[in-house]
Amino acid sequence: MAGWVDAVVGGGGLLLLPALLVAAPGLPVATALGTNKLAAIFGTATAATTYARRTTLDWRVAGPTAGLAVLSSGVGAVLAGAVPASAYRPVVLVVLVAVAVFVLLRPRLGAQPAPQRRTPARVAAVIAVAGVGIALYDGLIGPGTGTFLVLAFTALVGADFVHGSAMAKVVNAGTNLGALVVFAVTGHVWWLLGAGMAVCNIAGAVLGARMALRRGSGFVRVVLMVVVAALIAKLGHDQWVA
Repeated sequence: MAGWVDAVVGGGGLLLLPALLVAAPGLPVATALGTNKLAAIFGTATAATTYARRTTLDWRVAGPTAGLAVLSSGVGAVLAGAVPASAYRPVVLVVLVAVAVFVLLRPRLGAQPAPQRRTPARVAAVIAVAGVGIALYDGLIGPGTGTFLVLAFTALVGADFVHGSAMAKVVNAGTNLGALVVFAVTGHVWWLLGAGMAVCNIAGAVLGARMALRRGSGFVRVVLMVVVAALIAKLGHDQWVA
């Protein structure tokens, strides 16, 4: 299921991380994050390959962003655990609420490509936002990264939701790789469990990417709003109830 959600619009970590922590009480957060990255990198790479075979990717945008994302997410992974979740959770909540309002108020966002927005300045902006800011967040904690990436590509450079999701998968594979290397070097990966999860993640990713391509941007928009609402509910619960 996480692979399917991740392939369509991102947010698979919303399912994988809580599942890991429930299944293995006492598991260090860093190990949960590292194991999640092992499973997720196979899913995102599979989804990216599926999109690349069936649609046109703008590698001039996705390529440099993914390369920068490998480094930025690695830095985030190094910092994981040094910054308590309580420090950034309210900020992420505010951003998610702003994303939900932004998408609701702009019903045409991502419905059709807007190539006129793909100016050099906007391309540079999306590379910086996605390749540095969002990738750093992915290394730190992760859930919602794919969703933020899709919004960045649609809002900043005018991609429709399907092509925005396709580019997001390429970059997300880069963020997963950078973080996974750091977690692996520091011994925070449960390899056997992560490998089993990776197999299932691949299956979900293939189904999700094909469904998004077949059903189009309207379908991706609906899933996007559901995932954003779920993220808000989860982080709100963690902030005020848990």
